[in-house]
Amino acid sequence: MTPPLLKAVTVTHVRYQRGDRLGHFLAWISLVPVFISLGGFVSHFIFRRELQGIFFFLGLLVSQFISEHIKTWVQQARPETCAVLEMCDSHGWPSSHSSYMFFFATYYTLLTFKGIGLTDTKNKPLACFLPWCLAVLTMYSRVYLGYHTVGQVFAGAALGTVIGWTWFWLVNSVFCRYFPAIEESALGRRFYLKDTSHIPNVLKFEYDNARAARKNMECKCN
Repeated sequence: MTPPLLKAVTVTHVRYQRGDRLGHFLAWISLVPVFISLGGFVSHFIFRRELQGIFFFLGLLVSQFISEHIKTWVQQARPETCAVLEMCDSHGWPSSHSSYMFFFATYYTLLTFKGIGLTDTKNKPLACFLPWCLAVLTMYSRVYLGYHTVGQVFAGAALGTVIGWTWFWLVNSVFCRYFPAIEESALGRRFYLKDTSHIPNVLKFEYDNARAARKNMECKCN
């Protein structure tokens, strides 16, 4: 009896050459999009419920949707190493990993320099340095590990950057007009959805209000 053909989940299916320490490191780097999605945005929704963060995540989903449909349309093969990696049944142009990470870096940078989010003004360049480093490392990892050609990862990077700019403009020029209505809606009140785009330093604002609330409780107890 012929065994059934198996297919891996491409987002988490990362292989490297045994004994290659750099390859091992880059294999973990290739999983950064998974960590951002599951660890970052899921935690963000559970603990913060920020509309900017929710629309950030929706933009990443839109970026991935566009990237996968372009792959299906272009149908450019992966490099010859795909046979060893068991990835020849999927297409390579553009790289979805590169698209994801460059969307993330672009959108995060625009958010930061516009003063939206948790980052203090003095730390903006430093805060934006890490996402771009991870984006470049992810792009490099996909070529080094044999999943993509150089052209495929650069195409993904360009696509992610363009979609990131476009989505940021849509969210902060069009969709943001509906944020107050979302906050006041039944869904917004049920899940405590909020928009803090108008607050320059959210961390300081929440810190000061938390301290004030605690002092107020202490005064009432006394």
